[in-house]
Amino acid sequence: MRGDYYLEIQLELEGLKRAQALDEDQLREIMRLYGDEIWNYIYYLTGNGETADDLAQEVFVKCYYRIATYQGTSTFKAWLFTIARNTVFSYRKSKYFRLGLWGGRQQTLNAADTEHEERVMRQAGMSASAEMEYMGNRRVAEIWEIIMRLPLKLREVLVLDLKAELSVREIAGLTGLPEGTVKSRLHRARRKVQEQLRGRE
Repeated sequence: MRGDYYLEIQLELEGLKRAQALDEDQLREIMRLYGDEIWNYIYYLTGNGETADDLAQEVFVKCYYRIATYQGTSTFKAWLFTIARNTVFSYRKSKYFRLGLWGGRQQTLNAADTEHEERVMRQAGMSASAEMEYMGNRRVAEIWEIIMRLPLKLREVLVLDLKAELSVREIAGLTGLPEGTVKSRLHRARRKVQEQLRGRE
């Protein structure tokens, strides 16, 4: 059922290829579908909730005004993530980022649903067990805390894989990296997460 829903949404988004403009209802639907994912991605790149709020809004403003540039050579979601990534990297070049004003207290993220939590743990190289189920959100929060401390090049590919659920090919297209490099970084990122989890145990 869920797959049918997303297929229907994808077909609707197909109509945006080479569109000249968006109406407000279309933009609202895009924000409803991708708002949380875009915010999370930006948060994981910047480590700051307020910055994620501001830049996520900027992403959707750019989406609204640049829809005519969407040619459908990638999925709409991957196109949106490309805008988000470019927005973050432009922000990093600004004087505010260089002065370190982007820092501050990190906000606690909303817990994902159980299915997603299990997927995060599984893809981080952890097997399901009664103890892990008991630990629940605390364990997932611990994993993301470790991920946030990874070097940016490893953190980004892992976030795109786990949170955005992009394919290796889509991640490669988004980051401009060869697919082999993406796979290598994903492997190294997962290994580092596993090593740190074992160290804490």
